[in-house]
Formats: sequence, C-alpha cells, structure tokens
Amino acid sequence: MASFADAPLDLDAYFARIEYSGGRRPTLETLKGLHFAHATHVPFENLDVMLGRAIRIDLEGIQSKLVHARRGGYCFEQNFLLAAALERLGFRVTLLQARVRFGAQRILPRTHVLLAVDIDDRRWLADCGFRSFGLLEPLPLATGEFRQFAWSYRLAREEAHWVLKAPVGGHWQDLYTFTLEPQYPVDFEPANHYVSTHPNSRFVQTLTVQRVAPERRLVLRNTELAVSTPEGDTRRSLKDHAELIELLAAEFGLNFPPGTTLLAVSAWSGPVSHSGADSATDRRGLRAGN
Repeated sequence: MASFADAPLDLDAYFARIEYSGGRRPTLETLKGLHFAHATHVPFENLDVMLGRAIRIDLEGIQSKLVHARRGGYCFEQNFLLAAALERLGFRVTLLQARVRFGAQRILPRTHVLLAVDIDDRRWLADCGFRSFGLLEPLPLATGEFRQFAWSYRLAREEAHWVLKAPVGGHWQDLYTFTLEPQYPVDFEPANHYVSTHPNSRFVQTLTVQRVAPERRLVLRNTELAVSTPEGDTRRSLKDHAELIELLAAEFGLNFPPGTTLLAVSAWSGPVSHSGADSATDRRGLRAGN
C-alpha cells in the first residue's frame, strides 16, 4: 500500500481544487474520473525550485501548496496527493519507482513515482506527474498500444522491466522504465532532494511549467512556450517577466505577485546555460515579489 493512512487529508478541499464531483466508491469509473480531473487541473511545475524554496513531499506540505495555494508541482507532489486520495476512497494503491529515459543523454537515477491501482483482479497504472506526457486516464498494466483522446501510449516489456512509450516527432520514444517492486513515501526522500537541489538536475537548470488536456499540451521552458495539438506544434518566445507572470495565470492558473522574478535577467537576452555552475549563478537574486 502507499501508506498515507496516518496523514490528515481534506478530501473535499482536494475535490474542489480539481473540480471533481463524481462518485466516491473504489470503482474503475471513479479512478478514471478522479485521474482525469487531477491531470487537467493541476499543472506540472518547478517554480519553487527556481525560487530556491524547499520542496516538501509530506502530505501536509503537499496539500498546503497544491490544494490550498492552488499551485502545481512535480511527480512526488502530484502522485502522492493522488495516491492519498485514492487510499481514502478504499483503493489498493502501490507506489512504484521509475527511471526517466525521455530526453536523457545518460542513465539517470530513479527519480519518478507512479502508481499501481488494483481493482478486482486487474491492475492499472496511474500517473499525473510526468509533465505534459502524463496520462489523462489510467492505463491497464498490459503490453499494447492505448489511445487517450488525441494522445497515444504504448506499454512494452524489457525482461523484468516495463517501459512506457509515446510518439514524439513521428517516432515512438521511451518515457520511462519501471518495475513492480512496491515503494513507500520515505523511499523518495533522496530522489526529491536530488531533483530539487543537485546542479545536474533538470529541475534546477530549467524553469518549466507544463499542462496536458485532451487536445492540447502546453510546455513552458524558460522563456519559450510550445503548444502541441494533433495538427502540429507552435512556439513563441516571451519578452519579459511581466509576460511570463501573465502567461502563468492565463494558461496555467498560477498566480504570482507582479514583480516576481523567476529567471535571471540574462535569460531574456540569450539562451540560459544548462551547466550546473552557470545555473546556480543564474538563480542568485531571484525573488518572489512583494
């Protein structure tokens, strides 16, 4: 089990946050409805990392940020909250650990969490925390190709490992690989520390906010916004922090005070360095507004 049973959870506040008004019995219909509502209402984002704030993955801290402050978060925050809610509704939930392959130029540590949810005699994979490629609905744990609205996914086996794939640029690409070994919340504390503080972590190097919908994916990286639809992709560059703050509110539902600085000034005049030393220097002096 995911083992969030001892931590307080305000289910009504969570359901209001994701605008979920469906059933509360532990059925497949409930799982699909809750997963879709969460995936389409809570953006994936690392803005607190860019502001130098600690990322809490205890349930109290997650609720304070994602539910009450109406923020987004990355995989530990997103999927821990979903797992806790599912447990409260009577689902059997197991935390699984994955190694990201998408966009990787080297073997990365296991820094992704996803959920296995057992209903009757069938197991489903749930994941609201894999950026714009996150699932809109759970997938059955079975090899094959699956369609979710405008998006396709494929589950394959590599000996003892499972691999989740998606078409990118006309080719199927690995998103991440995982096993079915059960994990506990404490197992992800080292990974959370790594992804939020290590200079080699993507989340330390690059501001990102992402959102998935049935017909559109939004990906903001530093000063560039990419919009993907079944018809193709479009991109545009933001001109300054004011436009960035406006975009966060309009497209992602994230409200920051005017004057909030999320990127170094150099980001607006040229590409942001992805080296550990340079990114650490770039983050100095960032502030969260008045």
